Amino acid sequence: MIKNVLIVDDDKEMLLALREGFKRYQESFAVILAEDGLRALERLKRNVISLVVTDLKMPRMDGFELLAHIMEHYPDIPVIMITGYSTPEMERLAREGGAVGYISKPFLIENLARQIIATLRRESEGGTLHNVSSGMFLQLIEMEQKTCTIRLEEKISGQKGILFFREGDLLDARVNNLKGEAAAYKIFSWDEVNLSIQNGCALTENKIRKDLQPIILEAMRQKDETAPEEILGGVNEDAANIPMPRAQEAPKPINTIKEKINKAVGLACGLEDIYQDNSWDDHLKRLSRIGDFFGIGKLTLGYVSKGEANDYIVLPKDGPTIIAVNPRCPRDKIIQVLSE
Repeated sequence: MIKNVLIVDDDKEMLLALREGFKRYQESFAVILAEDGLRALERLKRNVISLVVTDLKMPRMDGFELLAHIMEHYPDIPVIMITGYSTPEMERLAREGGAVGYISKPFLIENLARQIIATLRRESEGGTLHNVSSGMFLQLIEMEQKTCTIRLEEKISGQKGILFFREGDLLDARVNNLKGEAAAYKIFSWDEVNLSIQNGCALTENKIRKDLQPIILEAMRQKDETAPEEILGGVNEDAANIPMPRAQEAPKPINTIKEKINKAVGLACGLEDIYQDNSWDDHLKRLSRIGDFFGIGKLTLGYVSKGEANDYIVLPKDGPTIIAVNPRCPRDKIIQVLSE
């Protein structure tokens, strides 16, 4: 997940030089520019920013004022200060104000880039997940009573959001110019997300004051109300990904499963292998807790992406039975076939 770094400096030549110099690091972070503190506030409202690098001496709003605003309104965003007038006292004030780093002009772009990358690594110290349902994963966060900051990117649109948890309670959310409940509803309406987990949460005040389950259900209700009629009448992607209870069925032998997939989807089904593997039992127990939490019955089917060459469809009843598929397979079609 590419992270946004906001660079603030009233020296336009410096901004352009940094933007050009950071192109070699574009796989690690993207650069957003602002010519002073007030413009930086506008960028913060419209974008999900992971790190701010700001000059100290600027007109209209200097670096210390910007730092104070970020510490009050965006305490999760680390700040690195740049100055051409470095003194021990100034560095002390910057760090006491909340800055995580300090660099003096002139400096090598490579040195600043290393400092940026080292700071950004904190965002994913708790791990990263790709192509997951945000609602299902976040239920586990609540049940484990975890304290963390989660940054999410919606797979299709590229929209980014952030959630703040303390001891399993959702304190706040932010996406673009939305905050609180409105932002949470937006994030939980996303079908598939990539997310990174940062251990710890900078917030202490609970601005949402609602349990996670009703927030997710309300997000789904709002999404259904705005969905096109033809989608509502067909196979909803959320319904395809969330295991739903159904009547008990006879065990499906491996050959029967393979024939059913090939018949319904054809040679382009992306099927790699089908086998039984009891080592998945612990994973399935954790996934089953989601069904218990929602009161929707036992887990009957799961789709797992582990960031490997293959993704996996898991049928718990049959051993469990593991179906390895190419990540580019027609996943929803296969899930629909296996759910019938």
